[in-house]
Amino acid sequence: MPVVIFLSSMDEIPDHLALGSEHRLYLQFSYLKCLLSGLNSADYWESNNLVARLNLPSMRHEKGHKVAVYAQAIKGLLALEPDPAKQAKYLDFVDIYSALDDNETQLYIDQYPQESLTMATLSERLRAEGMEKGMQQGMQQGMQQGEVTLLSRLLTRRFGPLDAEIVKRLEAASTEDLELFAENLMDAQSLEEVFTRH
Repeated sequence: MPVVIFLSSMDEIPDHLALGSEHRLYLQFSYLKCLLSGLNSADYWESNNLVARLNLPSMRHEKGHKVAVYAQAIKGLLALEPDPAKQAKYLDFVDIYSALDDNETQLYIDQYPQESLTMATLSERLRAEGMEKGMQQGMQQGMQQGEVTLLSRLLTRRFGPLDAEIVKRLEAASTEDLELFAENLMDAQSLEEVFTRH
C-alpha cells in the first residue's frame, strides 16, 4: 500500500497522483497521506516504529523542545536499527531535519553524553570505513571523499540542508580547498564565508 509523507503543510494536499499527457494517462494511483507537521511528536516519543522515531523532528513539538526531540529520534535510531551502515544513513536524515544550531548541538552533548559519544563513535567508524573503501579505490580518492562527506555533514549541521550547487562544489574541490573550507568553517557566519579565500 503506497503511503506519501508530507514534511510540510500545503494549501491542499493531493490524495492521488496521475502521470501522463493531455492525450494519454500512463500512471494513476491513490495513496494514504500523512502530514508530519500535523502530528504531535509526544504521541510517538516512545514508539517502536523506526520511521516514526526518525521523523520526530519533522512533527509538531513545543518551542524549546527541539533538543529533546532530536535526542528521542537518536535514541530510537540506536535502539531500533542494529545495522551500523543504516544507522549512519538515518543519522544524516535526522541531522538534516533537526537542523540543530551550535548552541543546541552543545546542549545535546551536555544533556545526552552517552548518545553523543555513541554518535561520535559511529561517525569515527564511518570515517574509517570511508578510508578503507578509499584504499580499495585509491587512497587519495577515498580520503578526499571522506573529507567531503564529513565537511558536508558539518556544513549541514551548522547552516541547514545544502543545495545541489554547494554539494557539487564540495565534490569538485581539491584536497587543499577542502582543508581551507574546514578551517574557514570554524569562524564562518555564513556559507559564503566558508568558501572565501582569506
